[in-house]
Amino acid sequence: MTIQICGTLLVLAACSEAPVRPTDEISLAIPSAVVASPPAASVAATVQVPASMRTSPFHVTRSLTVPPNFSIAVYTRISKPRFLAVMPNGNLLVSQPSTGKILLVRPAAGGDPLISSFATGLRKPHDIVFHTIGATTYIYVGESHRISRYVYNPASLTAGARQDVVTGLPDASSPELNGSYGHELKNLALDANNALYVSIASTCNACTSDTQSNPVRGAIYKYNADGTGGRLFARGIRNAEGLAFGPGTNDLWVAVNNRDNIAYPFNDGSGNYGKVVPSYVDNHPPEEFTRVRDGGDYGWPFCNPNPDSQSGYDNMPFDLDYQFNAAGTVNCAAMDRITKGIQAHSAPLGLTFLHGTNFPSAYRSGAVIGLHGSWNRTVKTGYKVIHFPWDDVSHLPGNQIDLVSGWLSGNSSWGRPVDIAVDAQGGMFISDDQSGTIYRLSYAAATTDQPPVPRFTHTCTGRTCTFDARTSTDDVGITRYVWRFGDDSGAEGAVVTHTYSAAGTYRVLLKVTDTAGQVKSRVKHVTVQ
Repeated sequence: MTIQICGTLLVLAACSEAPVRPTDEISLAIPSAVVASPPAASVAATVQVPASMRTSPFHVTRSLTVPPNFSIAVYTRISKPRFLAVMPNGNLLVSQPSTGKILLVRPAAGGDPLISSFATGLRKPHDIVFHTIGATTYIYVGESHRISRYVYNPASLTAGARQDVVTGLPDASSPELNGSYGHELKNLALDANNALYVSIASTCNACTSDTQSNPVRGAIYKYNADGTGGRLFARGIRNAEGLAFGPGTNDLWVAVNNRDNIAYPFNDGSGNYGKVVPSYVDNHPPEEFTRVRDGGDYGWPFCNPNPDSQSGYDNMPFDLDYQFNAAGTVNCAAMDRITKGIQAHSAPLGLTFLHGTNFPSAYRSGAVIGLHGSWNRTVKTGYKVIHFPWDDVSHLPGNQIDLVSGWLSGNSSWGRPVDIAVDAQGGMFISDDQSGTIYRLSYAAATTDQPPVPRFTHTCTGRTCTFDARTSTDDVGITRYVWRFGDDSGAEGAVVTHTYSAAGTYRVLLKVTDTAGQVKSRVKHVTVQ
């Protein structure tokens, strides 16, 4: 039989025995990204702090871990800063939900940046997005109960007249919520066709009431840029904080906070079925970095992505949620797979694509996400900025690396990153709402570039071998991997597969080129049967 819930058709199967742990599934035919990672955070850098800003936590020396040739400094101190936007004139806007303000931060010659109120009297303003339509550039602001916009005027230090775009969005003031809304802050994005997308996050950790509300919560809605024509775009997305469009596409990508305290879903004889087991909760379900399609359903709260299958964090299959879908009445196989998982409880917030910025070239084809950090994991995780290199052919993320880490020391933290923005000079601003800080991450090219170090591993099944060069290293980044397989054939890429026509021992050559043009090679002899 079927039932209709808020416009979504759910297929109900007959009740069955409690689910047992599934064997590995054959994943859907979705390509994986094959792209080299730039150098990850590996160098302890002392945070540079102006004398006027050395109050806690900077009353003592602090260090953060950054990639080679990077430095990091405190740019300014602001209480509980959240989302960031660099203005066309180079100034910085910072949302401050706790005060109802958008703050303007301007550089001052020879002194600390100047901070003033750009917009006031707002209700928990969060995301800030610049978008140009025709000859007019607008500043869109997500408040808890509405989306508003202002006409950008480079000569003005204040926002000017507010235009209400979308009103009546649910927040804690909505009568049916009785003052309680766990994720009422709003995030948004606009696409190349001037469509507006708004994340209406869940009110709860996990509940079915959000799936039946009007508007649906745990969802993304799409509007015209002026707020007309609103409709449900995608659902099953618990709390999408970062929204951004993939470079050169109209593909919406989101960074999602997934649920907490999940019950063990497998009736596998372990005695844990239906129990909240910390060792399982620690790693399940993963946070999400995923592409969102029109009409998609991403599982919450009925289906949870499983990182334990053969595909790992890529294109994850779903497990039945014990609390809301133990009998499998909601078909998890019909849900849209999550493109890329992130360690559970990391709390991803701001999402920024670096394409088109002046950030260092080795990282520019990539996306960065601020991980706010865990509150309910036995060993804390997150508290860093991560980078996903981007495959510009498949339009998919590669393997995650740390870009900035070190706010977490042992099981305690002194800072929690939120959002990221890049200025015209290529510096990266990072907001931290725990310490009340905006940092600036800067790159200075090494005076003497070191040559790359090529390395590779291989695995062969019969005469088909996979070669993996992602362990190669360089101080500025590798841009090209060229292979010669010893049988008059070759390929390019960090990870390649080759099938030999005959058994034998072959001389395999890997040649890597770094961003400075230096080339180094490595040879191995590979035997196939």
